Amino acid sequence: MFAKILRIAFEPKTFPVCKVTKPSRKRIILCGILGAALLPFNSFAASDGWQTPRTPFGQPDLQGTWTNATITPLERPTQFGDQLVLTPEMGRKMEENSPFARMKAFDSRPTDPDAPPPPAGGNIGGYNAFWMDPGTRIVQVNGEYRTSIISSPKDGQIPYTKAAREYMAEAFGRRTSEIGYDGPEVRGLNERCLVGYGSTGGPPMLSVLYNNNYQIVQTPDHVMIQVEMNHDARIIRLNAEHRAPELQPFLGDSVGHWEGDTLVVKTININPLQEIRGVWSDYAIYVPPTATVTERFTRTGPNSLLYQFTVEDDKAYTQAWTGEMPMYTVDQPIYEYACHEGNYALPGILRGARQEERKGKR
Repeated sequence: MFAKILRIAFEPKTFPVCKVTKPSRKRIILCGILGAALLPFNSFAASDGWQTPRTPFGQPDLQGTWTNATITPLERPTQFGDQLVLTPEMGRKMEENSPFARMKAFDSRPTDPDAPPPPAGGNIGGYNAFWMDPGTRIVQVNGEYRTSIISSPKDGQIPYTKAAREYMAEAFGRRTSEIGYDGPEVRGLNERCLVGYGSTGGPPMLSVLYNNNYQIVQTPDHVMIQVEMNHDARIIRLNAEHRAPELQPFLGDSVGHWEGDTLVVKTININPLQEIRGVWSDYAIYVPPTATVTERFTRTGPNSLLYQFTVEDDKAYTQAWTGEMPMYTVDQPIYEYACHEGNYALPGILRGARQEERKGKR
């Protein structure tokens, strides 16, 4: 028990007086007293008997494969207004009647072998339901069903400024205009297999229609998050300094530290090409290079952790906005996302544009 108490006291950021390489006998006794004072509030004394697991080097263990798949949208549907929490009955009913569940059931019907081919030139649709895996759960935080991932502002909407909305409209206009098909560098990062769409790699890390799995690996100095979508890999340096603002990597420059059992990650210097994440407007998220994203990862049980994030930028948002969602363990490995090897869409898009130019349509 005393070893557990000392582990609490010597946790980085808990007590500065205890953060030394070789503590003296007096300092050990002092930190033991301080740790004992925190024991009732620490996960080591969880009432249900569950204890936060530790890595061999003493950090809270977040390692493993996780999923954040959910049918809860990022922004709240307008019919809920300022209502963040659903009743348990309503939450369960919404899970049972999920549009995705109905779509999958419809799409899984036996195929008619005598059915004729679709009409020439008609719209045959995109992915069928087999490829979609948004999950079946509504976000639950502290046992409460949520109407949106965003918990603040109270209306559950991203509080864009007028200037930000105008910029988004202009950016989407450029992508769908004639110059939007001039070359691969004009197309979105997801089409070029550089970064997953919809902010799956983050920050913030959000769920989309499929590939919502993440593998976390820890060392004493780093945390790596392998993102299934587009095989993105986030490298979070612990207790380090941010790099110069001229260095703007994909997924930003992330530095983390431990606050008790919570991993806190601050990301800045996001690459400008990631300013708008998404393919369609429904998945558009505007996070400019000047934004600061603060994420918090906390184990809440043997098979769950709570992921929280706050996005701040004075020019893009009228106020900071916050979201939270659970992540659950997955008992299967993440398979390779071979985007480049099978990426026939991008050359097809560009060839189609050249063909339209030959016909004088551009």
